[in-house]
Amino acid sequence: MGAEEREGRERSRANGASAVRRGAERPRVRLDVPRAPRRTFLPEYDPEAFGRLSEKIARFLGTGRFIVWMTVIVIVWISWNVAAPSGLKFDQYPFIFLTLALSLQASYAAPLILLAQNRQADRDRVTHEQDRKQNERSIADTEYLTREIAALRMGLGEVATRDWIRDELQDLLRDLELRRMVEAESDEHDR
Repeated sequence: MGAEEREGRERSRANGASAVRRGAERPRVRLDVPRAPRRTFLPEYDPEAFGRLSEKIARFLGTGRFIVWMTVIVIVWISWNVAAPSGLKFDQYPFIFLTLALSLQASYAAPLILLAQNRQADRDRVTHEQDRKQNERSIADTEYLTREIAALRMGLGEVATRDWIRDELQDLLRDLELRRMVEAESDEHDR
């Protein structure tokens, strides 16, 4: 019976019931073990590190220090290429190389600024979502406390207060005094 069962299993595997392909068995894939990273031919980078770098650059591009340095560089560039001897000039009057450098700087600055803005928008969205949830919890807590205070007030309306007890005791004392007086008068009449 053991040999027959083995033959039956081998036939079912050969018919496609298991993971047999071209005569070689595929190893089972374990779900609790991470896959080995695939090789890629593209360079890999950490998107978070790149995003942090772009935010630093965007933060610098938005400062007065950048504008001052950029102005100084442009003034030095133009004055060098106007006043320097002709053999030392590297960019003649239409300043094509300066235009190219400024265009290149702008073409890199714009996407970096947009990337930094997108990251900030994502952080703001998460913060707003957390604030909204916190506000919902605060509102729910406030409504709960309001209901509890209303229940306590209703309960206190049924509870005896110090003034009410004092008034009731004074009424009882008056009743007792009246009874004594009535009993004293009835005792005098009986004598």
